[in-house]
Amino acid sequence: MSDIEQWNSRFGGDEYLFGVEPNAFLRSQASRLRPGWSALAVADGEGRNGVWLAGQGLAVTSVEGSPVAIAKARKLAMSRQASLSFVEADLASWIWPRAAFDVVVAIFIQFADPVLRARLFEGMKTALKPGGLLLLEGYRPEQLSYGTGGPRAVENLYTEALLREAFADFHILELKAYDSVVTEGAGHHGMSALIDLVAQKPNATSPTRGQ
Repeated sequence: MSDIEQWNSRFGGDEYLFGVEPNAFLRSQASRLRPGWSALAVADGEGRNGVWLAGQGLAVTSVEGSPVAIAKARKLAMSRQASLSFVEADLASWIWPRAAFDVVVAIFIQFADPVLRARLFEGMKTALKPGGLLLLEGYRPEQLSYGTGGPRAVENLYTEALLREAFADFHILELKAYDSVVTEGAGHHGMSALIDLVAQKPNATSPTRGQ
C-alpha cells in the first residue's frame, strides 16, 4: 500500500481524524497574522488549520496528498463558509512556488523521514516571501514514551538543535519545547512532548541571525 493509500485509509471514516478545530499553537499565533496575507498550509489533511486561516481573512492554499482528506476539507470549508484553494500533490515531488506566501504553516508534518524532511524544509523556505513567517509545530523524541500521536520513528521527530540548524538562515523569533495535553480528535489525544518554531525569512537587505 502506498503512502497516499495509507492516508486515504486513515482519513476514510466519517469523523475527522484530528478534529475540526485549529491546532492550539497555530491559534496562539493569531496576533502575528494579517488579513489579506497569503498563506500555505502544508500537508493540511482534513483542513482544520487551512479553514481556520481562511477564517482569519488570509488567502489560503491548502496542499495535501490524500484526495479523501481534501474532500473532507472542502466539506469543512463549506460548513464554515470559508474560501480557500486546495492543491492535491505529493510533497515528495511537488514544485514549491517561489516567494509566493506571507506565511507558511506546517503542523505535525512528521510523516517525513530525514531525507524528505530536508526537502520539505527547503521547499517551505523557497515558498516564503522575504520577511515571511514560518509557523511549525511537531513532536520531540520524548513523545515516543507518551504514545499519544505522531510517528513511531524517532528520526522523524524534532529537537531544538535540529530546528536551529535547519533554520539557521532564518530569524528565529520563538523556539519552545514543552509538554502539554493535546486534544485533536482521535489522532492526537493526551499528554504530548511538543516543540514550536516561529521563524522569519530574512529580507534581502537584512543580515541573517538566529537566537
